[in-house]
Amino acid sequence: MSLARLRSGFEWLLEVITMLLVVSLAVVVLLGVTFRFTGNSLGWYDEVAAVMLAWVTYYGAALAALKRAHISVPGLVYSRPPVVRVTLVLIGEAIIITFFVLLAFYGVRTIQILGGSTLVSVPIPIAVTQSTIPIGAGLYVIAELINLPTILREAWQGRRPPSEQDIVEELQ
Repeated sequence: MSLARLRSGFEWLLEVITMLLVVSLAVVVLLGVTFRFTGNSLGWYDEVAAVMLAWVTYYGAALAALKRAHISVPGLVYSRPPVVRVTLVLIGEAIIITFFVLLAFYGVRTIQILGGSTLVSVPIPIAVTQSTIPIGAGLYVIAELINLPTILREAWQGRRPPSEQDIVEELQ
């Protein structure tokens, strides 16, 4: 399987998961608002909505990483000679990947420590709700590793990734 097909399939999977989470969160929020408006607050709404927002954040971050849509400093990196560019990119990627590997590791540890605890308002295990930390971190690392060959090639060749401004200018 080629890297392009892997990337495309992974992007599709993250888009579907993120879309389902956003739609589910919207439904939960609309239910919460509707019930609260009628004077019949849902006891579980706040807790479940907060967990779902965390899920959207982690899975959305992995999708953004795959699309290379996070904040970066390409002006600094791409104004340097090729060897320095590649070195800066490698250092940056090493820091990012190390951070998310540690996040995944400690996310698993957190789940182990919380053991059989459940949410306060509904009997959903904390392990399920907090699973987004190691899973989201792992997905982020996969996204970075999938993009790494392209990022290194661009750094060596001096081609910076397209910015939003480049895309807007291209569309005009």
